Parts: sequence; structure tokens; C-alpha cells
Amino acid sequence: MIEQENSNQNGQGNKTLTTRQGHPVTDNQNLRTIGNRGPATLENYQFLEKISHFDRERIPERVVHARGAGAHGVFEAYGTIGDEPASKYTRAKLFQEKGMQTPVFVRFSSVIHGGHSPETLRDPRGFAVKFYTEDGNWDLVGNNLKVFFIRDAMKFPDLVHAFKPDPITNRQDGERIFDFINNTPEAMHMITFLFSPWGIPGNYRQMQGSGVNTYKMVNKEGVAVLVKYHWEPLQGIKNLTQEDAQAIQAKNFNHATQDLYDAIEQGNYPEWELCVQVMSDDEHPELDFDPLDDTKIWPEDQFPFLKVGKMTLNRNPQNYFAEVEQSAFGTGVLVDGLDFSDDKMLQGRTFSYSDTQRYRVGSNYLQLPINSPKTHVATNQRDGQMAYHVDAAQGQSGHVNYEPSTLDPLKEAPKAGADYEPQYTAKLVRKKIDRQNNFKQAGERFHAFEEWERQDLINNLSSTLAPVDKRIQDKMIELFTNCDPEYGRLVAEGIQKCLAEGNVSKGPIGNKHSDEAVQQAQEVSHDAKPY
Repeated sequence: MIEQENSNQNGQGNKTLTTRQGHPVTDNQNLRTIGNRGPATLENYQFLEKISHFDRERIPERVVHARGAGAHGVFEAYGTIGDEPASKYTRAKLFQEKGMQTPVFVRFSSVIHGGHSPETLRDPRGFAVKFYTEDGNWDLVGNNLKVFFIRDAMKFPDLVHAFKPDPITNRQDGERIFDFINNTPEAMHMITFLFSPWGIPGNYRQMQGSGVNTYKMVNKEGVAVLVKYHWEPLQGIKNLTQEDAQAIQAKNFNHATQDLYDAIEQGNYPEWELCVQVMSDDEHPELDFDPLDDTKIWPEDQFPFLKVGKMTLNRNPQNYFAEVEQSAFGTGVLVDGLDFSDDKMLQGRTFSYSDTQRYRVGSNYLQLPINSPKTHVATNQRDGQMAYHVDAAQGQSGHVNYEPSTLDPLKEAPKAGADYEPQYTAKLVRKKIDRQNNFKQAGERFHAFEEWERQDLINNLSSTLAPVDKRIQDKMIELFTNCDPEYGRLVAEGIQKCLAEGNVSKGPIGNKHSDEAVQQAQEVSHDAKPY
């Protein structure tokens, strides 16, 4: 956060309390009243200004990723992508020179739950990085998991609604979630991750990150490659079982935020290596999946991880609201040399993310210090809510806020390389992709898990599915069986075991004995006399 320095007439620091108008406050303890017992008068301007601002201290909460923690740091480029010069794949300046450092701000988050929800809930975790490059900001917006639930942005509001609390009971309900999922077979890969220990990372420092979507890199010749981004924590990876998470939540529901803050405060700076997977920019019919499908992982043996650089987080925010809460990320925020793919989820996110910030923070959210580029900004955009300054070039005439102009125009920048010009020859349609292959990678992931991860997965799925409508149960067992026969059999057996034990209460996904907790609160709470 950039602090505004107050000074008195002598230019020295002044710690006098004032109103937002700059009026010195001589009494911050008492309203102006008629007699010391009141009533208060309407002209209590100091109080009205203070309380009216307090009434507006909270901006609209993010619909998703409301609970977050953040930190500042630096990204250091290796100058190479794997064993090749970075310039082979991209002309983006931040990657070109070995040792080149770019300031970053990172926001970690949970997805579905509210701003003060426990950090032990089963949920994907957001992993968003803002690079303040010399060519302006680049936002790499992703999650801790490498895949997603859906492959088409049309379904995103439905997905979120299914995972959000029931609009009548205001409780997350596994029946609603699996009612959506059993009709969305592409989600099986993500569900397999989410209900395993990978659905509850141990903390933010020891968590992987992924851009999830497929992007492109473009070099000076205008040649593009498809690319996937991955953050690998140099501290190692830790995940929690459901039982572990519930025990931690009983003691501290802010554990991940505290862990990140304390580590940086103590000089134990977390580090991640940025890696990319690269693929030629075509349809790849030899693969049994579409490379633009974000429910799929690109096999590492075919598309190895290539190291690009290292990120170190070394500074905590000075003010949570100004930096973490008001930080705004968008998948469309790319610098020259980086580009969009035709990934249908990415296309939809590119509008939605920045549009959300204009609604949530305001039309001038990019003028806030946490979001503003650390380089030259000059636009012909003007005004709007909370305009702090004019995005004008030094010496630019205030009369000209348009282009082209003969009088005093802003000028277009020279091109840094040849344009990338993909060619399209297809009908405009509303259709699913051809190579869906919804089950193979989910089945492979099930077998790739260690035994304790697989056991936790089955326990969490079984306890969540046990109380739901049998039609949904049967369809989900069919989908798990399509992933792998053993997978389906174990979930079916797990559901029957829960039913036999009477463990069939609805609650947060993965939790057991939710109804018992309600009864327990009634039984163990202590009587108190009215006062």
C-alpha cells in the first residue's frame, strides 16, 4: 500500500487526528448533545462523517474467492524455458534475461465460502499472481488444482450456485452439489481431486498452483505455442484429511492466513518455481482429449514441465483491506508475448473477472495502488466513480481525450514483433467438444493416489452421498464405475456402510455427524439466567 504522508506547515510529520476533510478532531469521545445525557443533535458532522463511512467500510464481497490472504514478492526469471532461450517461445520481456526481477503480489483464497469462513473447508484454493512488469500488469489467475469442474463458461453460474448454500436453508448441501455433478460427467476428474486430501491443502505455502486454462505464448516472429502454467512450491506439498481438518478448525479457523503471515514475518520466505508445459498450436488429433479442455491434465511424460523462473514472497501487506481485499485480478490481463487460447472457459472468464471488479470495487479500480501498474499509464478514459486522477501522459493537453487527433494525441506504440494471426474455418455453433473422454483421467488419478488418499476420498464421497436422493446416488455410482470399476464399487460400499451405521446427515461436504453436532450443542450448552 502506498501511504499518503501528512505534514504540518513546517513539513514535519503530524499525527493529529482529523476528519476525512482534514479538520482537526479535538474530542473523539463524545457526541454533541443537549446536556450531557442527550439527546444528540442532527448537526453532529464529525460523528455523521465517521459513522457513515463505517457503514460503508465493506465493499460487496467477491461472489467466489471471498476468503483470501496475500503477500508481496518478486519473480526472478531464469532467461530460459527449459533448456531453450525464453525468446524461442515468447517475446514477453519479463522472461528474457536471466536474473531479471519483476515485483509481484499474490492472493490465495478459497472459492465458495464467505470472507470469514474457516480455512479448513473442502474447496479449491485460488492462486492468483499479479506481475508488475515493465510492459504493464500480467495476471496469472488460477487454482491449486490443475483441472476444473466444467469446460464451458456457460455453466459457471450453475456450478457456483450448486456449491453455494441452499437459497432456503442457507446451508451447503451435498445433494444439490451431486444433483448438478451427476448431470455433468466432465466434472469427475475434479471431483476425484476435491474429495481427496487434495481438496483441503495444509496451508498456502505448501500448495501447488496452476493457471488451469490453456494460454498461448507468442515470439517475435508471431509464432505461437499452447502453454499451461504451473507453480511448484519449493517448501514441499502438504494436504489434510477430513479428520485432520476438523481437528484444526476446532482450534483455529484462520490457520492458513496465520501460517503465511507468520512465515514471512519471521523471514521464512516461501518460494515457488514457475514451470510451463508447451504444445504446438493445433488440434492434436493423436491425443484422446482436447488440449483446450480444462478438465484434463496434459501428461507430463509427453509434455514435460519446463522451468521458467522462481517467485519469492517476502513482504506482508501493510493493510489487509487496501491490498488483499481490493486487489483485483483478471484472466484477460496479459502483456505482449502472452495470448489467449480458444479455451471456452478462459474466454468466458476473461470478461467475467474484470467486470466483477468494476462492479465490486468501482470503475476506477485500476487506479488503486495495489492494482495500478508500476509503469507509464496514459489512456483516454475519463471520470467514473471514485476517479482519483487522470490517466494522462506528462505534458498531455487536458483538452484532448480522444484518438486520433492532430492537436495533442496519445500515440500508438510500435509493435514488438509480428502479429499472431490464427486462422479459423468453421461454422458458428453451440456444441460440445468432440473428444470429451470424461472418465479416463479420473480413473487414472484414483489409482495414482496413495492408499491413505484413496481411503479419504472414498470416506468423503460416501458420507456426502449417503443422505442424498437414491436416483442421484445411483447415477454417481455409475459415473464412478465408468472412471474405474473398483472406484464405483468402493463408493457404493461406502454409501451402504454409512446407511447401516445411521451416518446419513447432511452438512458441509465430506463432514460426518452434522446432525449430531446440532444436538450436541443443545445438550452440552450451559443454562444461564437472564440479566
